[in-house]
Amino acid sequence: MKFVSPVYNVIAVPFEKIIPNTYNPNKVAPPEFKLLYKSIKEDGYTMPIVCYYSAKNDIYVIVDGFHRYRVMKEYPDIYERENGMLPVSVIDKPIENRMASTVRHNRARGNHDVDLMGNIIRELHEIGRSDEWIAKHLGMDKDEVLRLKQITGLAALFKDIEFGKAWIPEEDSDQESIGINVCKEEIT
Repeated sequence: MKFVSPVYNVIAVPFEKIIPNTYNPNKVAPPEFKLLYKSIKEDGYTMPIVCYYSAKNDIYVIVDGFHRYRVMKEYPDIYERENGMLPVSVIDKPIENRMASTVRHNRARGNHDVDLMGNIIRELHEIGRSDEWIAKHLGMDKDEVLRLKQITGLAALFKDIEFGKAWIPEEDSDQESIGINVCKEEIT
């Protein structure tokens, strides 16, 4: 029998027939969850929820995609737009293999490379996107955009920034000579 990846058999499943598993160790911080909502609102569901189908109970148990499920649960606009249906790909594995699949899915996502994110910020800046636009569309706050701009080390990214005048050097030669004399006295 030839293996067929589950993603080739995505089905629309009523939200009410899907339940979370009890063992998922993955948590998403509130800012990332809001970004996931924005992503689904802007782009739709681009990845199915991975589930195990329990024929005995006629329910689908989530293996991967709990937070995509949660978006539909917590945002009525998404539920309504999707007609209460979630895209699901089904895997048929025993519980221990489903647990392993959950962990593999979570860990395989990886992390964003800071340098590459800095490059994205630079490219968006170069095509004329404001810090506000970048922050809004990438799910960042302005400080994070600033830090990523700093990482790139490109002065051009700061050309439109007005810096504060927290320190203005004084040109008083008397103070300079006093400082020098104090230093000489401390040395001797």
